[in-house]
Amino acid sequence: MPKVIILGGGVAGLSAAHELIYRNFEVEVYEKNPNYVGGKARSIDYTNEGKYTRPLPGEHGFRFFPGFYQHITATMREIPFQKNDRTVSVFDNLVATQRIMIARYGKPPIITPSSFPRTRADIELLIKDITGGVNSGLSKEELKFFAERVWQLVTSCSDRRNNDYERISWWKFTEAEKFSESYRHLLVEGLTRTLVAAKAELASTKTGGDIFLQLLYCNTDPSIDTDRVLNGPTNEKWLNPWKEHLINKGVVIHQGVSATSVEYNQATGSISGITIQENNSSRQVTGDYYLLAVPVEKAAELINDSIIEVDNSLLTLKEMATSVAWMNGIQYFLNQDVPVNKGHVICSDSEWAITCISQTQFWEDYSISQMGNGEVKGVLSVDISDWQSPGKFTTNKTAEDCTRDEVEKEVWEQLKHSLNTEGIVISDEMKVDYYLDRDIQLIPSSQVSEHVLKNIEPLLVNRINSWDLRPNASTGIPNLFFASDYVRTHTDLATMEGANEAARRAVNGIIDATQSNLVKCPIQTLHEPFCFAPLKWYDQYRYNQGLNWTLHSPLWLKIITILLGFIYIFSGFVKSAYRKIGLQDESAFIVNSIFLTLGFAMLDAWLDWGTTSAFMLTFIMYGSICLHSFSKADSFMQRIIVLGTAAGFTELLANNWLIKGLHALNFPDHQPSFFSTPAYMPFAWALILVQIGYVGYIYSFKKSTTKAFILNFSLGILLIAVFNIVAKNAHWWEYAKSEHMLLQTPTFILLGNGLICAVLPFIFRQQLNSSTRISFLIGIGLGLWIFAAYLLSHILLG
Repeated sequence: MPKVIILGGGVAGLSAAHELIYRNFEVEVYEKNPNYVGGKARSIDYTNEGKYTRPLPGEHGFRFFPGFYQHITATMREIPFQKNDRTVSVFDNLVATQRIMIARYGKPPIITPSSFPRTRADIELLIKDITGGVNSGLSKEELKFFAERVWQLVTSCSDRRNNDYERISWWKFTEAEKFSESYRHLLVEGLTRTLVAAKAELASTKTGGDIFLQLLYCNTDPSIDTDRVLNGPTNEKWLNPWKEHLINKGVVIHQGVSATSVEYNQATGSISGITIQENNSSRQVTGDYYLLAVPVEKAAELINDSIIEVDNSLLTLKEMATSVAWMNGIQYFLNQDVPVNKGHVICSDSEWAITCISQTQFWEDYSISQMGNGEVKGVLSVDISDWQSPGKFTTNKTAEDCTRDEVEKEVWEQLKHSLNTEGIVISDEMKVDYYLDRDIQLIPSSQVSEHVLKNIEPLLVNRINSWDLRPNASTGIPNLFFASDYVRTHTDLATMEGANEAARRAVNGIIDATQSNLVKCPIQTLHEPFCFAPLKWYDQYRYNQGLNWTLHSPLWLKIITILLGFIYIFSGFVKSAYRKIGLQDESAFIVNSIFLTLGFAMLDAWLDWGTTSAFMLTFIMYGSICLHSFSKADSFMQRIIVLGTAAGFTELLANNWLIKGLHALNFPDHQPSFFSTPAYMPFAWALILVQIGYVGYIYSFKKSTTKAFILNFSLGILLIAVFNIVAKNAHWWEYAKSEHMLLQTPTFILLGNGLICAVLPFIFRQQLNSSTRISFLIGIGLGLWIFAAYLLSHILLG
């Protein structure tokens, strides 16, 4: 397979390596950090200048995995992790928080459930919040206005969001200047300053609004944990196992290496190599494809004029490199565990936009007391998002104008004034040590101060009108690709999720460049509840007419939205039940389709709708699976549909033998038919093969191929037998009576069904790196196996 050179061992680079090595590419990663991978996601071994033989865990900033993350969590499910002598995945190291606290100076905190209320305590707390149990300082007018603005975001069409809201700041959209300081701190700035390191005056409403809605939607879905954290230090619980897994799969990771230039060959119109510096010497590395997974400021430095001449869209990288901000962490190591809150704390009045979380309460199998000097019992991890506003308690300087010690002292005072409003939560006596992210470096200065702080790894922020500046993952140079959080993605935010999605897009671009039939990486859109679709459609109609968004919509649309809302909430409870048994996303969709198919068939058997309903059911369910696979651009799913359809038509041979040869199977007359078989049957077979086969395919990864073989053998016998009973009562088809019947089905048919379905997990696994043509041919082979399975079963059982 071709060789891919990846610059950068952060989340984007590792994600790209992960996807590529699973597709049998040769992969080499070059990372500048000599000790760690993961980029800004890493944790650090803090030794206090060598004083600690057992390092304490420091961080660039605490890890936060919102419930709307789909890409990075899918990757985490594929990374093995050893836990209690069994193999799980690093995804299993995520734990849900329970509460979000908004702490204020001199006022009681506002505490709310972090996810959909699931317990009596959650419901009581939510009722208390809604009924004004804590005075927020917000007027009814402010609450009403902000609710209308949120409703506008919820019901606006995508064109209005992408075009109009990209060009208006969050500050202006929420009309922050009109209202109180509480309104600005709690509602306007609470999201932008604290979660995405952006200023509300500059942040795009499209980006800020979309993320705000994602968090809101998570809170309305009982199947989602809105706020999740790792159950231990990031390196131990995620990044180190990931690195080890990639190396075991064949990825070569070079560390302590910096790229100095990207070489473009005008004669070939492609990148010919990358010059790297290692151990004070330079050399060139070469491959077939080159993927830049470095921060935007580094990418702007590497992209030279000859590359920009080929792809003018990369010229904007220079401008984007200036659109960065500081968002860095500081950890306070305490001599006692201070839970503070069962989740994140937003210090809404803090001058430096700080957010904190008491971490050790979530670290179930990590003993912090054995680290450092042995006195540490708790860790208060803090993110500082505003480095350009003056301090208040120990300094009036901005954070970036302070020394590292001055930053620590001011943040501690802001924390105390935020948390100690109803008694002493933290005190000076608790502090054992602190760690400020080492990316915040003190460098010599020729200014008034002898030294100034510099952040060597700032964070990209989304300003208004910045979408057009962002490059695609693929470029005008056929072997050059980008994978970092500044690439255009659905996530549209500098996060681990955005980096992983960008990496998937880059890998898909490489697959296109190789012109191979490899399975592409799934790309997910941001979740939008289906219940709001009617109102979005209405706004799209108005947008096309050049009209503004309106709060007033037709009554019939509101009624439909309310009815769909009840269905949406109910579906959330169903998804929650699925999640408890390990069914997620596509596997849940397939299981739903099985229940819907059986449910409709049972309803038909009860109401006797006739053979027309068999056509309707088959083509609706077959069509829904096809639509799902194409809407998700899921090439694997598309191939197994082709496989199942080819098998379904080839299976007509078996049906013809059962009908005319054995006279064992009877269909009602006067139906559109192929070879004495109703015309819907090939598609019905395709449907059942895809459904049962996919269940076994997923199970084979969770358990083993042998167990999946047994599962599918059982499902083939029982599930299809139940369907045969229903089909007989619905007058769709029936088997002739014989001496050897079970569940109203000849025993040789039951055995044949088991043999047919038992091979599906193995066949489906072969489709991961197959092609559509091969899938079609294998489908014909599967159809012949259906005939052979019935024939063999008939010989054995009669």
